[in-house]
Order: sequence, then C-alpha cells, then structure tokens
Amino acid sequence: MKVLLLDAVTTQIISSVYSQTEIQQKEVYLVSRLDDVKSNPMLHTDKNYTLSKKDDKNTSHLKAICFLRPTEANVGLIVRELSTRQPRYSEYHLFFTGIVPTALLRLLADNDEYEHVKQVQEFYCDFLPVNEDVLSLNCRNTIGMTMSAGTAWARDHAPLYIRNREGLASMLLALKRQPTCIRYQKSSMLAKQLALDTHESISADQIFHFRKRAGVSSLLLILDRCDDPVTPLLSQWTYQGMVHELLGLNNNRVVLRGAPGVHKDLEEVVLSSAQDEFFHKNRYANFGELGEAIKKLLDDYQKQTQSHSKSNLNSIEDMQAFMEKFPEIRSRSHNVSKHVAIMGELARLVDVCSLLDVSQFEQELACADDHATHLRELMEKLSSQQVKVPDKLRLGLLYAIRYEHHGFLARVKSSMMDGGVPPDMVDLMDIILRYAGEKVRGPGLFGSHDVISKMTKNFMSSVQGVSNVYAQHVPLVIDTINSVVRNRLKENTHPFLSNNGVDSAANRKPPQEIIIFMLGGITYEEATNVYEFNQTNTYGVKVVLSGSTIHNSTSFLDELKAL
Repeated sequence: MKVLLLDAVTTQIISSVYSQTEIQQKEVYLVSRLDDVKSNPMLHTDKNYTLSKKDDKNTSHLKAICFLRPTEANVGLIVRELSTRQPRYSEYHLFFTGIVPTALLRLLADNDEYEHVKQVQEFYCDFLPVNEDVLSLNCRNTIGMTMSAGTAWARDHAPLYIRNREGLASMLLALKRQPTCIRYQKSSMLAKQLALDTHESISADQIFHFRKRAGVSSLLLILDRCDDPVTPLLSQWTYQGMVHELLGLNNNRVVLRGAPGVHKDLEEVVLSSAQDEFFHKNRYANFGELGEAIKKLLDDYQKQTQSHSKSNLNSIEDMQAFMEKFPEIRSRSHNVSKHVAIMGELARLVDVCSLLDVSQFEQELACADDHATHLRELMEKLSSQQVKVPDKLRLGLLYAIRYEHHGFLARVKSSMMDGGVPPDMVDLMDIILRYAGEKVRGPGLFGSHDVISKMTKNFMSSVQGVSNVYAQHVPLVIDTINSVVRNRLKENTHPFLSNNGVDSAANRKPPQEIIIFMLGGITYEEATNVYEFNQTNTYGVKVVLSGSTIHNSTSFLDELKAL
C-alpha cells in the first residue's frame, strides 16, 4: 500500500496523464499534497495544534512515493519529515522531475539519519504532455519576462525564467535529445539568454550526451510570443481550440457549470486524448465536421442501446452477460452525453456572440492588407450591439497590430470606448504595441517585405483558393518551420548556436527533427498546424512544439493586463 505525495506542479502533471482509477489500480491508498497543511500535520507551526480524528490516521505502515520538482522548498519539506524519529511513513521513494542540485542531495543525505529514504531518482517530466507532439509548462505570466529582459526589472521574473529554463532541460532529457544546434529569435533578448543558458548546460553536463542516432540531426529553436501577437487573439474553430477558447481547457478539464440545460453530472468533464477515443480522433476537426461526428456518435450509441434493450434475458447466463456489458454501456452513455453537452454549449456561444461574423473579419484583418475597408468594417463592429465587448477589444487590438502607423489609433480607441469597452481595456492597445509592435518584433508577421515573394504568395492563394474562410490564417511559427526545412531561415533573424561550440557547415543542414520552445506560450491553432505539418510534410521532418503555457485570448489578454 502506497501514498503518492505531490507538489502543486506535479499534481497537474499526474492529473493530465492518469485517472484516479488508474492510480488506485497501482495500490495507491492516498494522493496528497506534500505542501498542504490540511493533509500534512507536520506543517503546522501552531504549538497548540492537535491532531483531529480525521488527521490522526496511522500511516506508518505505508510507503510514500514522492513525485516532486527539485526545489529547495520541496526538499525542505522532505527533510522536515525525515528529521523526526517517527516520520509519517515507513519508507520514502523520491522521484524528482528534473536535475537535482548536489547541495540538495547532500541536505537529504545529512538528514536521513534513520535511513527512511530507499531511493532517489531523477524522472524527467517537468512539463505537461498535451498531445503527442505538444508539451507545455503550464507556467503563466511569462510575457513580463520578455518585457523586462535586459533591464533592472528582470530580477523580478528570475523564478519564472528558472522555471522555463529547467522545464526546457527536462523536455530535452525526457526526449533523450542532444540538439545538433540551437537557433533563437534575434528580436527577443530573452530567447537569446535562454539559448545561451541551454547551450551552456548541454555542453557542461554529461547527462545530455546521449548516443547519437545515425544520420538524424535535431534543431532546438527558441522563439518568443512577441513575434506573433496575432494568433492568440483569433477565434478558434477546431474542437480542442474552440473548447479552450470558449469554455477553457485546463489540465484536460472543462467546466460547464452554469451552462443552460447541462446536467449536474456534466458540470465538470475530462477531455483527454489518452482516455477518450472520440476526442482523440476529432480534436483537430473543424466546427462543421465536429457536428457530423457527434451526430454519428449519437446514432451509433442509440443503435447499441436498442440492440441491448431487445435482447432476451431468459436465463442466468443471459443476465450475467448483460451485466458484464452494463459498465461499458454506462461509460459510453456518459461519454456521448459529455460531447453532446459540450457541442451544444459551443453552438450556443457561437450564436450568442455572433462569432461567425466576428471570426471572418478577424481572418481578414490577419491575412489581408486593405486599410480603408478594414477601418470601415471595424467601426461597424465596434458600434454593433450584436458584437460582445471582449470581441470588440480583440478586433481593436488586431487592427492596431496591423495598422500601427496609419494614424487612426486614437479614433479607434474612442470608438471602442463608445462601444462599451472599459478604458483600462482600451489601454491594452498601447501595451500590446510596446510588447509586440513593429519596432519590437522581428519581420515576417504579415508576410515578406520582398515584393516578388508577396506576389507569388498571393498568386498561389488565388489559384488554390481558401477552403475555409475561418481558417485562412497561418501562424508565423509554421512559416518559420517551412523556412527551416527548406534551409531558408535567415541567420540575421534566427542566429545559430552550435552544440559543440563550433558553427560547422554540417550544423547548418536542414534537420530531421525540430524541437520548438516558445517563451510566452503557444496556442492550439499552432498545435493543429504542427500536427498537420507532421502528417503531410514530404521532408521527413518531425516537429515537437512546446512553450511556457497554452494561451487562449483570455489568458493572453490577462497577461498583458498584468503588465
């Protein structure tokens, strides 16, 4: 019998990959937070505190499996337990998510007088696996790191930076990758610093020196969200992206509490591609495809239940066979109800917020350059009663990013306030331009400045057509990936750092694998595009996308507000 002790971060990691049932099947009696005062009486500093009957459980026969980040705080809590003659548990098996500093190991050894620690392992998993090719640190408020990089305020974000640096190192160790070379976004001082620190760690620590795979080269590409502030502001139309944008998808959980007509059992549901076959199959489906898939799911379920209801229960064997299938039927019923409820709420919000109309204009702002038409339509949207205030804010910011120097920002701000956008939200226009304006970000957000390249791109678009007006936008990171695999990513925008300190010609060849880490966060639109690239590219290149967090427009704007 075991107890699983976690911290705040590893609780999220575990919950994203294991269900409670799967944990219990491993003979885990209790899952608890090491830093939770309620579950750990040893954390009470009040001398008058006495154990209640609920707290006073005899756990001395249980083994403690500790899955923790290797921080001073966590090691301090373990030391606090070990320093007593009778710790809460009989044995302690310590698993840390990253590299444990020698000083912390020594501290553990010095305080384990009674040898309750049976093993210490580094189990590299200091991140959340989201999809097969998407990883996240679930680390918010990282935009401030970009703004403060190279200034006296950088020290205020030092813990966040360390978290990102250690998370990236854990990703490389988990993937068993020693990048052939490192490239970084030159427009971001923060990306450069992370590239240099990661290069130094890989060069100095033998643990990164994995056996090289013959003929396979990997590139670590460190980017910053500030180069593309447009993608997090756009409406999403794939299942995974829509749920995150409109409902929130946090640690695979969706909260439907308060939605009209939602049953109490469905107020909080799990959407995990590892545990839900339908979601795994349809997470990248667009809104129209999703409706058809859910209808088919419902039809198949109705056929199955009808066949079971018509079955004859004439013998004990028939009854036993039916009862064996009953849990599966009940589980499928809940799964069908879950997806129908989510789809119903998504459809309601699309209708109530006039998102089809809003999204079409967003796509035009992001993909076309037509100032007069866009300004006129923006003014119509800002004065419309059908467009919600958050959407007016996003449209105003998208306009500001594209037409920063056209001289109409003051007029747009005034119209936004007349349309009901609060003044402090209107101020985000100035903040987003300080964070990711034309002087700050690198080139390429709205296409190449090369006239020939622009004409070619427009010609190809007109010939091929756009299959979906709500999916015209292609995130900047996809253009960057295509430039890498074609060996056209310019060194003046994304310089090289070779892993062995020698910038050889071999390191400049197109890689077979690209590991992208984006400071400031990624989006599900980018995740969808990376998945499609991995499925369809003819170069044989595999891309892994990772970042500080996964943004929707709400979380992105919240981080801007914090500035």
